[in-house]
Amino acid sequence: MAEIKTYQMFIDGAWVDASDGGTFDSENPATGEIWCRVPEATEADIDRAVRSAHDAFLKGPWSKLTPTQRGGYLRKLAELLAEKSEDLGRTETIDTGKMLKETKWQAKYIAEFFQFYAGCADKIAGETLPIDKPDMFAFTKREPLGVVAAVVPWNSQLFLVAVKIGPALAAGNTVVLKASEHASAAMLEFGKLIEAAGFPPGVVNIVSGHGEPCGRALTGHKLVSRISFTGGPGAARHVLENSKNNFAEVSLELGGKSPFIVFDDANIESAVNASIAGIFGATGQSCVAGSRLYLHEDIADEFLEKMISQAREIAIGDPLLDETQMGPLCTVGQRDNIEAEIAHAVSEGAEILSGGKRPDGMEGLFFEPTIIRCPRQDLRIVDTELFGPVLCVQTFKTEDEVIELANDTEHGLAAGIFTQNSARSLRMADAVRAGIVWVNTYRVVSPIAEFGGIKGSGYGRESGFQAMYDYTRPKTVWMNTSDEPMANPFVMR
Repeated sequence: MAEIKTYQMFIDGAWVDASDGGTFDSENPATGEIWCRVPEATEADIDRAVRSAHDAFLKGPWSKLTPTQRGGYLRKLAELLAEKSEDLGRTETIDTGKMLKETKWQAKYIAEFFQFYAGCADKIAGETLPIDKPDMFAFTKREPLGVVAAVVPWNSQLFLVAVKIGPALAAGNTVVLKASEHASAAMLEFGKLIEAAGFPPGVVNIVSGHGEPCGRALTGHKLVSRISFTGGPGAARHVLENSKNNFAEVSLELGGKSPFIVFDDANIESAVNASIAGIFGATGQSCVAGSRLYLHEDIADEFLEKMISQAREIAIGDPLLDETQMGPLCTVGQRDNIEAEIAHAVSEGAEILSGGKRPDGMEGLFFEPTIIRCPRQDLRIVDTELFGPVLCVQTFKTEDEVIELANDTEHGLAAGIFTQNSARSLRMADAVRAGIVWVNTYRVVSPIAEFGGIKGSGYGRESGFQAMYDYTRPKTVWMNTSDEPMANPFVMR
């Protein structure tokens, strides 16, 4: 067995163990072997990290830098990310089972997000107000909030870090970042780039641990001003409960059960490829996975024949190898839950068209690409996020029918629409209740474009320029321009 790698947390510009020496192990999901050991933060560790961030915010030097200078640090970080993308990707792949081809590309691409926010840092502006009072000049200025608690899950963690701490730092806030307990290593490696970029101590702190006590202590800390959380709805409810201790502003991105709608005039080849990418890419472990496929009845048989054929050819295996197309699931809990939900769906009348089980003769947390025909919308699996390579398929006849089916969900993060009718695509984009709608494409992101959900998929938006304003609050300044003394307040005129 290879030597187990040991990590430390990054607090106040220094690499530290947990104050009580506590650790937990991380397994490589492709092999089942323990490969690294991570600190288990205590409440005292969280308090130290938050106070360090608070001091860096209030006393400087971060608060004393100009926005352009803050942008310079983000630009340096972007350069380092581009240089170290393959090393970061390899660490993330070993820790999560995601494909190396994806993780190293994503690590390199998020450098563009930090470049974007580096350029945004000195573009935040207030406004002068056409006030209705004589001899008064009033204006607003945008000020940072303070300490931001950023909580990210294990999947797409480097991307999620970029869209959280990029705008937060550019706007002048400081950050305590909590890595996922399921795969912390990439976040702690990312901390080395924060250090190398020269960020002052306390500006970015990275802690590792479980929801209790680490997550609770962080999101409920009295010095935290904003919480940016990505994860499941159960944990989000705890975050909201914790935030009553500090009245922190909260944004939540909670995943989804996204509809992928294909009309009879769609380019079938393009739609099949996009659907495969949307549900089997990243082994389905994506918050925007297109896991509900709605096919017009006139093209359903042709579509499924092509998709099933391609799904059965997907090469499952070691995520570090170039020839592999789909890696393992990240946790045992995911696999067990997927198996239970598929069994329940079959008991309710669903039909497995392809996959539905662990691959024969393979160790590790692998699961076959799975396509399930669902005869009814009310099957539990239709609106349950499985976070794995499982696709639920239904057919429809009319536009109105599929709008009703697509919106019949507790979620509202993303949707895909495939049609060559431009008027229909605009109608559908308006009608489907989701925060992101892709037309004739899927899973496309950019630092310029906002994303986020509605309903059970959370609230708030990440990425884009508007995110900068979400990490600030306006301050209104009134100035009396008259040389005359103020009137006696007890003499009314």
